[in-house]
Amino acid sequence: MMQAWSDLQHWMLLDIPASRWLTAVLILFITLAGRQLLLALFDRLARRFAARTATQLDNLLLEAAEKPAGWLLYTLGIMATVHVLNPPEAIFPLLPLLDHIARILTLSIGAWFLWRLIDGMSAYFRARAAETESTLDDQLVPFITKTLKIFTVITAVLVIAQNMGYSISGLIASLGIGGIAVAMAARDTIANVFGSVMILIDRPFTIGDWIRAGEFEGVVEEIGFRSTRIRTFEHTLVNVPNSLLANMVIDNIDARSKRRIKMRIGLTYGTSPEKMQQAIEGIETLLEQHPGVDQHFKLVKFDDFADSSLSIFLYYFSASKKWPEYLQVRQEVNMQIMHLLDSLGLDFAFPSRSIYMHPVEQAAARESLTD
Repeated sequence: MMQAWSDLQHWMLLDIPASRWLTAVLILFITLAGRQLLLALFDRLARRFAARTATQLDNLLLEAAEKPAGWLLYTLGIMATVHVLNPPEAIFPLLPLLDHIARILTLSIGAWFLWRLIDGMSAYFRARAAETESTLDDQLVPFITKTLKIFTVITAVLVIAQNMGYSISGLIASLGIGGIAVAMAARDTIANVFGSVMILIDRPFTIGDWIRAGEFEGVVEEIGFRSTRIRTFEHTLVNVPNSLLANMVIDNIDARSKRRIKMRIGLTYGTSPEKMQQAIEGIETLLEQHPGVDQHFKLVKFDDFADSSLSIFLYYFSASKKWPEYLQVRQEVNMQIMHLLDSLGLDFAFPSRSIYMHPVEQAAARESLTD
């Protein structure tokens, strides 16, 4: 056995002993087999933790580490193979370069693992946030997820650059010197970021709310770092900078618990006081009896002698704030009012004018007609 191994050390291929080739092949085989065993181990641990623990955090950690661990094992196995071969520089002069590539790949795999872990944690906390009554956590989870991902990418780039031989301290120093200029150039972006933080803290609206802010009106679809996306009722998408939105007067229409109905009914001047009183009392009664009308506050008053009508003022609320249900209540009340006025023999007034002429003008008008 020892003699055979000694013979392999003397037999050369590309100036590399056959024993090294054999060891390299053995390492590659161990790497491939080890990756399969590692994936099976992760799967077994995930099932065991899922059965024995109440939390899903350990499962998320294993799921995030599964693929990066396999690729890390590949990287280490290939680099071990190359180092075992140790080819002469005249044949393979790229060994130092491969070491750099291996370090970069290792750091990239680590960043990939953190990225996957952030995604898994984000999904977990989104599910938890959906179970709570507060909407703040529903908006904070995506915001924090984006922040952590940006921080992970920036950190990974800086560390990789340092391992490639670049001076990170010099870069940080140069950033410090140019920080004021950058801050001045990016002041709008920074203001938007702070505006988004204030929106999330103050919560003047949440995703899905119908809001009116200045000339913008629609449903909030997303609150981002820089802007908030509002879907208008024309189905266009408006991106409003958060710095601008944070300083606006925001009318959150969906924050109300009921919808107001305000209208006037005009009756003809031929309506008698008794009929007017019956009409007012009848409208009050049907509002009280309608299940879709909020009973906390309502008004039915004969409030004005208008130019062409006797005006009855109606002011009440629908019990539901939903647009279709609100319209249905309004329609039903209007139909009942029509039936009530028809039963009382009252007519709706319409704009009209009566012209009174002086007798002299009447005579002149008759003469002009006969001519």
